[in-house]
Amino acid sequence: MVYINVVLTVKDEADVEAVRDLLTEHGRLSRAEPGCVRFEVYHSQADRRVFVLNEHWESQAALDAHRQAKAIQTIYVPQVLPKAERVAHPSDLVAG
Repeated sequence: MVYINVVLTVKDEADVEAVRDLLTEHGRLSRAEPGCVRFEVYHSQADRRVFVLNEHWESQAALDAHRQAKAIQTIYVPQVLPKAERVAHPSDLVAG
């Protein structure tokens, strides 16, 4: 299993709602991909510019395929990333 947590901070507060809508669609498409066990999008209550993605993939191969899929290629890379700073945290599950 591959676990990834991504923290996105929207650069311009005026883009927060657009990014929220884009991430909603990105999550929907990602959850439909083979090998996606979990894909959740969280919106911080403390700082509305911050979103957290929690992803669980069956394998590295599933994650690699996701990186070539529609959600990444048509939404995330061209539309979300220009509007946000991204910090990815590949993670180990401690308890679950």
